[in-house]
Amino acid sequence: MLHIYHGDGKGKTTAAVGLAVRAAGAGLNVLFLQFLKNGSSSEIKVLSGIDGITVRCCEECNKFTFEMNDTEKNAVSDDHNSMLELAMTMLSQNNADIVIMDEFLDAYNKSMMDTELAERLISEFSERAEIVLTGRSPDEKFTEKADYISNVTAEKHPYTRGITARKGIEY
Repeated sequence: MLHIYHGDGKGKTTAAVGLAVRAAGAGLNVLFLQFLKNGSSSEIKVLSGIDGITVRCCEECNKFTFEMNDTEKNAVSDDHNSMLELAMTMLSQNNADIVIMDEFLDAYNKSMMDTELAERLISEFSERAEIVLTGRSPDEKFTEKADYISNVTAEKHPYTRGITARKGIEY
């Protein structure tokens, strides 16, 4: 089944992390992939220590996309493609019951991956495994296929008052 957690509010990654923990607690194998994030978010430390959860982040992603030059964008895209290939391999070998692709929607919308490979992964495996996509603005091809869609809307956020992201809360 295909799950989508999207919107401009805080909580998309948090929901995905919660699902990963719940699934691992039930004995399922989870592949947790973070696109556009280099592994410095606080949840990665905990997820990496849980039996049944495999974590992979985009080690090449050290800037916001609007700050990257073409060489850096290509390196990030290559890293994202290797994460998609890992997901394909693990799903093909029945080594993952759930694949969570955090910030996938943003990476996809910015063409910072092989979009055909991404679409093939979702098309081929969302009937056999749980696939979770997070980010903003899901493409219609994903929303049409989705079994679950949660729209996380920001009604109020400290950022609008100039408060920057806080470790352990926003990352």
